[in-house]
Amino acid sequence: MISFDWDTGNSAKCEKHGLTRAQIEAMFREGLHVAPDPEHSTDAEQRFIAVGMTPEGRPAFIAFCWRDGKIRPISARYMHAREVARHAQAIPEIRPRPDH
Repeated sequence: MISFDWDTGNSAKCEKHGLTRAQIEAMFREGLHVAPDPEHSTDAEQRFIAVGMTPEGRPAFIAFCWRDGKIRPISARYMHAREVARHAQAIPEIRPRPDH
């Protein structure tokens, strides 16, 4: 079972970008494409980036780390059209919204 560690500041930051806790947790349960994020990692904490589709079918980006065996979302937002185009070639599940 996947467990999450939510910080109130990070949760508010994600919601400011339009993604709820429920959407982010669902994305992890459905499956994401994950890669290390060495640019934002430190010796004390390795960070990761993930891309995938929200339950509503919109491409989104999540920055997170693992803390005490739990996923700790740091930031999440919908992907910009340019990002979708760049990732769509490598990750077929990432696709533009029909209205864009």
